[in-house]
Amino acid sequence: MDDTNEMTLTDIIELIGGGTPKTSMPEYWGGDIPWLSVIDFNNGKKYVFDTEKKITTQGLRNSSTKILNKGDIIISARGTVGVIAVLGKQMAFNQSCYGVRAIEGLSINDYIYYLLKDTIPNFLLIAHGGVFDTITRDTFKEIDVVLPPLPEQKAIALILSSLDDKIDLLHRQNKTLEAMAEALFRQWFIEEAQENWKDGCLGDIVELVYGKGLKKEIRTGTGYPVIGSSGVVGYHSEFLVEGPGIVIGRKGTLGKVIYLWDNFSPIDTTYYIKSKVESAGLLYEYFLLKTLNFEEMNSDSAVPGLNRDIALSTEIKIAPLEKMHKFNQFTSTFIDKLRNNTKQIHTLEKLRDTLLPKLMSWEVRIEYEGVL
Repeated sequence: MDDTNEMTLTDIIELIGGGTPKTSMPEYWGGDIPWLSVIDFNNGKKYVFDTEKKITTQGLRNSSTKILNKGDIIISARGTVGVIAVLGKQMAFNQSCYGVRAIEGLSINDYIYYLLKDTIPNFLLIAHGGVFDTITRDTFKEIDVVLPPLPEQKAIALILSSLDDKIDLLHRQNKTLEAMAEALFRQWFIEEAQENWKDGCLGDIVELVYGKGLKKEIRTGTGYPVIGSSGVVGYHSEFLVEGPGIVIGRKGTLGKVIYLWDNFSPIDTTYYIKSKVESAGLLYEYFLLKTLNFEEMNSDSAVPGLNRDIALSTEIKIAPLEKMHKFNQFTSTFIDKLRNNTKQIHTLEKLRDTLLPKLMSWEVRIEYEGVL
């Protein structure tokens, strides 16, 4: 291809290092500057809009962390190597990540984002380290790329971004729909709880059942999703639980509550739910579990974990069964829309992931005349 340029990644990007303000200095933390770590964007989404932790201006000035701009790229460099996202607004970030910015005139951030996504397998091959895999600045020098003309880069990025923008819109719609259903649950079952409702505990409503140990080597291919404490961790030809179902993180991401419509297999870092009430769809149970603070229910072992006995003994007011049924019926419209959106997301993701390597390898070429 005579209209392309062969170079390395470091020829077309600026790499920016991050840092962490001293945790012993409380005045550095709890401000209004978002501070990124990999847990904030390890979710498969293109964009990251918020962070779990925030720092102050003092924290920014007295550490090696830096501010990335909206539209810049973040990539994890240690442990979970190669997770990437595009910033939805200005953010600082830690030293386990690199900020990535396209060199003006050679490329654009949107194209670099998709180029990196397509190149992740190479990063994983080159990544090295002791306990944790690591990518360094030298790793980027070892990645050769063939860069198409800038107008073609923009055209490729436009096609793939249109799919990711639609995916992002559906994710945000789902977040709103779930927030509406959760607000209704809090109103009906917490704010308007009646004194004559039965005093009980979580164990009166659900059982927490240990997930199954499924080795990493069999969590591959296609089939039913395998669910860990943070979400989907693979696929397996068989399933353990018939959907709909609920999973709670037992180790790792403690207490994260995940609702699944279809059949799935929870692994041994999770509990899955068996309901003790007649509640079709498990919607009442799901939103009940989301109101509880499971992070406070740790076991006393060396490895932090969600203590099942403590969780099940959590005191709650048990609403009449007919009110649970009414809630499930009322919120089913929200949940049906959410499920349809999720199906669209999976379809769009599959299309994007099919197009990505074809566009990056020029197996599929596109007309780019007039793209500015």
